[in-house]
Amino acid sequence: MSNIVSVKNLHKAYAGGFEALKSVDLDIREGEILALLGPNGAGKTTLISTICGITTATSGSISVGGNDTVADFRAARNLIGLVPQEINLEPFETVMNTVRFSRGLFGKPRDDAYLEKVLDQLSLGDKKDAKIMMLSGGMKRRVLIAKALSHEPRVLFLDEPTAGVDVELRKDMWEVVAGLKANGVTIILTTHYIEEAEAIADRVGVISKGEILVVQDKAEMMAQMGKKQLTIELSDPITDIPQALADYALERAQDGLSLIYTYDTRGERTGIRTLLNDLSEAGLKMVDLQTQQSSLEDIFVGMVREDA
Repeated sequence: MSNIVSVKNLHKAYAGGFEALKSVDLDIREGEILALLGPNGAGKTTLISTICGITTATSGSISVGGNDTVADFRAARNLIGLVPQEINLEPFETVMNTVRFSRGLFGKPRDDAYLEKVLDQLSLGDKKDAKIMMLSGGMKRRVLIAKALSHEPRVLFLDEPTAGVDVELRKDMWEVVAGLKANGVTIILTTHYIEEAEAIADRVGVISKGEILVVQDKAEMMAQMGKKQLTIELSDPITDIPQALADYALERAQDGLSLIYTYDTRGERTGIRTLLNDLSEAGLKMVDLQTQQSSLEDIFVGMVREDA
């Protein structure tokens, strides 16, 4: 799969000396959904703004569809759609006129048939003649996406696309994003909702303090870096973990009715069989077992903590 966006050795520093981006290298594959995770101030929005030409890089290079964003700015920018975090729309204008105006800004000829298709994909077809002020918050966010798609970009940046949106609408937005990917649009989203990345992303990038810590296929990341927990439910509560089980680093539940064993999924042996044998020899009776895989949130929090 070819790269549609390529960022090389990107730096962004401000007059006071603060470095918002430090030697960022990032390749984004054509047709993928890449989720960019990071705490507040990590550099997510700065990176997107620099790729989109809103912010000027201190050094480094960026190309979009083979076009350098400095030497061939117009060609590169025409390939990009940007959905900002803030909702900033003219309240008294209609949905269709709002989207039509955005298309015109990119010098594209009028094509209402295409715009109606976009609105239909975003479940806004029946709202095309409605004024923006009459729409719900979720619909306004869809209008922002329609504006970003109005000039037929190949790359779509979504900056916190579901911020302030309720759970039901958030899931609807995930379906919208999946539909855009099916139509060949490359999507990069920043989000604070870890479950959002876990639900829809193909790859996950983690950024902290202006540096990319990792970019990896979501499934591979969880397989390689995730851990599993085995919860052992006991027939009778215990006040202390037997000394014979000390090597397993078990955690005792507050009620004493279960023990938690954490193991690395990458290890050749999990140690579970030996643990269960030693458990029996220690006189503990087991009534049930449950396993739980580390979530993407666990992995993300751990990585950012290590970088602190």
